[in-house]
Amino acid sequence: MNDAMKRRTVLAAAAGVLGAAPGARAQAAFPARQVQIVVPFPPGGATDLMARLLVEPMTRSLGQSVIVENRAGATGAIGAQAVARAPADGHTILMGTASVNSVLTAVRPDVGYDTLRDFAPILLVASFPNMLVVHPSVPATSIAELVALLRRAPDSLTFASSGIGSSVHLAGELFKLMTGTQMTHVPYRGSAPAVTDLLAGRVSMMFDNMTTVLPHVQRGQLRALGVTGRERSSMTPEVPAIAETLAGYDATSWVGLMAPARTPDAVVQRLAADARDALAQPVIANRMRELGADIGGGSPQDFVRFLEEDVAKWRRVVRDAGVKPE
Repeated sequence: MNDAMKRRTVLAAAAGVLGAAPGARAQAAFPARQVQIVVPFPPGGATDLMARLLVEPMTRSLGQSVIVENRAGATGAIGAQAVARAPADGHTILMGTASVNSVLTAVRPDVGYDTLRDFAPILLVASFPNMLVVHPSVPATSIAELVALLRRAPDSLTFASSGIGSSVHLAGELFKLMTGTQMTHVPYRGSAPAVTDLLAGRVSMMFDNMTTVLPHVQRGQLRALGVTGRERSSMTPEVPAIAETLAGYDATSWVGLMAPARTPDAVVQRLAADARDALAQPVIANRMRELGADIGGGSPQDFVRFLEEDVAKWRRVVRDAGVKPE
């Protein structure tokens, strides 16, 4: 090799190193600016509250501001779509939920994003059961008595939900499928009007968020028959899990952090580690439990496996129950 060729080879190698350096520096410097946690619902709900619990500790550990941005609309689809289309650099992440990322995509395949294709799962933040409550006029004090009543008199009871295709609607559909019973679904535009009609006895029963219905149970306005998780909730240990009577029943809700697909693995792992550290703080863990949640954790790979199972389950329920979007 002559001197000219040697010089060209050295210059080409140097150019390659310099060309790769900005990308390497950008990844190593994460986060380079403010990190947004997009909550796909209005402020004040459980998902929003849980996201805000992560803000202060993650701001400290990341060394950049972490904020919550509420992008509500279309049953959560607007916020999820925004994150799926955001730059894959970890600075815009989603507080995903069972309703937005498992249930809604099963009910509406045209929703504009695919949970397993368009997101890089970071961490399961928390899971929490809903509660099956009935109006006191319903002559059933247990899951077994309710199932017997529905078998004696099909369609004699109604169950309310916050809307067609919501997670609490599908909790009812799963119950129907697993018990082979029939009851009439009455959808509302949100949980509040559904609970109002349940308290008035205009509908018979409802699967809903524990923090919403538990105060009414404690006042004797509603009767709790079971929680929808695999086990009893530490929040209400006296209330059995539906699965104790109906083996395999599980309609657990959850929240978890997700980045856009193709976000570098090093960034995903960094966000997961910082979120895990936040959840380990006693003040945050206690507040999560007060909201009726079981603390999540694990690894991004654990969350991937969890999502694969959850998405597949609700797709089966939607298919078998014949649920159609509004």
